[in-house]
Amino acid sequence: MKTYVVGVGMTKFEKPETREWQYWDMVREAGSGALADAGISYTDVEQVPVGYCFQASTAGQRAAYELGLTGVPVYNVNNNCATGASALMLARQFVAGGICDCVLALGFEKMKRGVLGSGADGGDFSTSPVARHYGIMAARHGFEMSPPTAQIFGDAAREHMERYGTTQAQLAAVGAKNHRHSAHNPYAQFRDVYSVDEILAAKAVHRPLTRLQCSPTSDGAAAAVVVSERFAERHALEDRAVEIVAQSMTTDTEESFASGSCIDVVGQPMSREAARQVYERSGLGIEDVDVVELHDCFSINELLTYEALGMCGEGESGKLVESGATTYGGRWVVNPSGGLISKGHPLGATGIAQVAELVWQLRGEAEARQVPGARVGLAHNIGLGGAAVVTLLRAGA
Repeated sequence: MKTYVVGVGMTKFEKPETREWQYWDMVREAGSGALADAGISYTDVEQVPVGYCFQASTAGQRAAYELGLTGVPVYNVNNNCATGASALMLARQFVAGGICDCVLALGFEKMKRGVLGSGADGGDFSTSPVARHYGIMAARHGFEMSPPTAQIFGDAAREHMERYGTTQAQLAAVGAKNHRHSAHNPYAQFRDVYSVDEILAAKAVHRPLTRLQCSPTSDGAAAAVVVSERFAERHALEDRAVEIVAQSMTTDTEESFASGSCIDVVGQPMSREAARQVYERSGLGIEDVDVVELHDCFSINELLTYEALGMCGEGESGKLVESGATTYGGRWVVNPSGGLISKGHPLGATGIAQVAELVWQLRGEAEARQVPGARVGLAHNIGLGGAAVVTLLRAGA
């Protein structure tokens, strides 16, 4: 059964503790915005998957109750940085499977300032869900005092540089592009523009990554209304509808760990397989895509994802971003929102916010950041531990 996104909403992503609000306040704003965008009421909603990582169990109910007390099922979803897209995938599956006609996917996060914690006391990852991932990193590169997530991605960057000749300037070009894009996004946490030289000169987090190549901690929420074709027709929502043409989630396989490479451990094989499945199911390829929102938690992950999505050959991603192929006037526009690096990264909200941006793009409603003639969009959301979700969307009902 065909599925459509007919309404989206999000809060401005902000530095933690910027505003005196609670996570349910964020969800009320984003959820109300999505319902208003669709022109429907919360009473039309039949199920509510809610994604978040850092709040207590049933926080999804506490947040959704701000929209109404209708007794509908609420599901609490936690899949690390892929949480938002995981909640959206549940919403799509409820509709595609004929269980529901209208589902509201919500994602939010209220975070603390500073870097994400290790999740293990004293740096002992033996009991962590990502113990195997960090074990691969430590065996090849050792374990340092810098933030562990930055380490594993920074080490992936070093491997890419050693293997393919990728340069620090090419890594910094990702940050420069995404900061430049965010200047036009009123929802972005950061809207300052930086040159490649300024990004290279910024404080090092874990070499070769500097602060301006790393996503920040953020507060924020996002929401999407997913409906069936008959619901869209019954409520005359065809002009608002953006089709979810195909969607896939993959998790780690032996390929993630067998090589001992951080490039594989941080999820490139998962992303490659999720993209392959989406292309196969949709009959479309990367050549049909106009605009991409992908998971640039660190600049290196944008480059790894170019390769995983088939935008270039293995090891060619540094040259691709340097060529201008992934910005306005190029072959694709990647992260017109500013991406995680500049728009912000409230974990539970990120995957849904990516789809919100693509819906605005495919409707022609993205204002100063509009990609001319955009008809097909691709979202990519990934989390260590691991999960990768790729969603392909197309304009028009």
